[in-house]
Amino acid sequence: MESKVEKRQHWSKKREYILAAVGNVVGLGNVWRFPYLCYKNGGGVFLLPYCFFAVLCGVPMFLLETVIGQHTQEGAITCWRKLCPLAQGAGYSILIIQLYSRSYIIILAWSLLYLIHCFRDPLPWATCSNPWNTESCVELTSANWTAQHSLTVNWTSGNLTTSSVSEFWERELLSMSGGIEEVGTVKWELVLCLLVCWLTCYFSIWKGVHSTGKVVYFTALFPYVMLAILLVRGLTLPGAWQGVVYYLYPDPSRLADLQVWMEACAQVLFSYGVASGTIITLSSYNKIKNNCYRDSLWLCLLNSATSFVAGFAVFSALGFMAHKQGIPIHLVVDSGPGLAFIAFPQAVAMMPLPQLWAACFFIMLLLLGLDTVFAGLETITASVIDMFPRQMRRPWRREVFLLLFCSACFITQISLTSQGGIYQFQLVDYYGANGACIVFVCLVQCVAAGWAFGAEQMCDAVEEMTGHRPWFLFSLCWRYFTPLICMICFICSFLDYQPLTTRGGHVYPHWVYYLGWAMSLSSVVVVPLWAIGKIWLTEGSFRERLCVLWRPARDPIVPKRMGNI
Repeated sequence: MESKVEKRQHWSKKREYILAAVGNVVGLGNVWRFPYLCYKNGGGVFLLPYCFFAVLCGVPMFLLETVIGQHTQEGAITCWRKLCPLAQGAGYSILIIQLYSRSYIIILAWSLLYLIHCFRDPLPWATCSNPWNTESCVELTSANWTAQHSLTVNWTSGNLTTSSVSEFWERELLSMSGGIEEVGTVKWELVLCLLVCWLTCYFSIWKGVHSTGKVVYFTALFPYVMLAILLVRGLTLPGAWQGVVYYLYPDPSRLADLQVWMEACAQVLFSYGVASGTIITLSSYNKIKNNCYRDSLWLCLLNSATSFVAGFAVFSALGFMAHKQGIPIHLVVDSGPGLAFIAFPQAVAMMPLPQLWAACFFIMLLLLGLDTVFAGLETITASVIDMFPRQMRRPWRREVFLLLFCSACFITQISLTSQGGIYQFQLVDYYGANGACIVFVCLVQCVAAGWAFGAEQMCDAVEEMTGHRPWFLFSLCWRYFTPLICMICFICSFLDYQPLTTRGGHVYPHWVYYLGWAMSLSSVVVVPLWAIGKIWLTEGSFRERLCVLWRPARDPIVPKRMGNI
């Protein structure tokens, strides 16, 4: 006897959605990207372009995607059937971006391995007496280190010197090869950490929102406890306020640089998690009468506030490190993995009780990353289930699909744990889920929702669900401001293109750049290809076909042969 088709799940409690959304939007970028961009692009004046794009792009897009998910009660692909069938390619574009983004779980494996090493005394990256260290290694607290002034090279003496923390990261944890073409051997301790991360992700969402809703009570709240501990500790260190001044010291001349505005826009879109499908997916599990308007505004405010406060925690620690070494702070500031795995571990190694602060930092990184991975994995799973509800909404179908998908991801990502894995990760990170792809999806979503479905109809949907009509500014943003800004940023991203290079200036082989461009375009071309395919398979004249596909799918006119695609 055939099993019964199950109903679509909903959050058990409102706070489970809020915590899941908080965990999704507050991620690694808030800690390791925003503070560096603020320092690099004019200090306090960077908040001006950041707030400008937050108001005209970030918040409108966040609200739009939240409303789409809650109004349609569908995932990131099938939601467009009820809004603008011609734009369903945007859902597939999101799916491709999410597939590339699965590689970010390797960051969690690195963090877990660092966390394991935190319980050694002394910290392995604080000394040069380890088997992986070279003769050019300089310890963090040595007198020679202060004289060297930098993490890498003392050119005046002609000797190449490297810090103990850099050698731990490159020679022990990664065992980096000479380039992407040199795959090398697999680091089995990294493979085990990667397996633990995938198992954690699987069992956190295998039952859908019923299991995720319980996990986020810990994974979404505990990072704030860790951040508060690191903030208080950092601000009480000698030299901390020197770091804070560098973080926020205003340089108004930087506002004349187009690159500052481009980086502010990219940071807003990445930080808010728009065009990734996660916002649509998480809100689609809400009850239809949930006040998504109020939720969106508070979540956006919390996200930006977290980024701002995290800067104090990061730069107070970096200020302490610069003070301890007697060098300018700009020589120790870094972003991304360089901050997480080199600069900050170096800073905590100089503090009293370094094991405690290092453990707090890497636990925070792990939990921040886990929530983002949960949301992305749920986006992929929900999209597949919503496309094939009669087949997938049956007992154990979800669990089996998720097991197969996670197993396939784990097997394919074993190469990321090899000696050449860091180069593969940088390739996917730089091209697979880059800013140009994100702004393109934002542009398509704005056109589909603001013009095809209609901005006024979207405002009507908000009022019907919440009892409150959104500000007129949101209607203007959905129709004019946000798509215009996204179009300009999309064009500028090509005009300002710089080929990928490594931290040490290593240039990749030519075939890598061709592969990278293919990855970038794969999430872009699917949108026009889907639209062309829909138009081709729909009956009637060209104008009639466009009218059919431009309208929501609930209209009485439907395509001839595209029923369940």
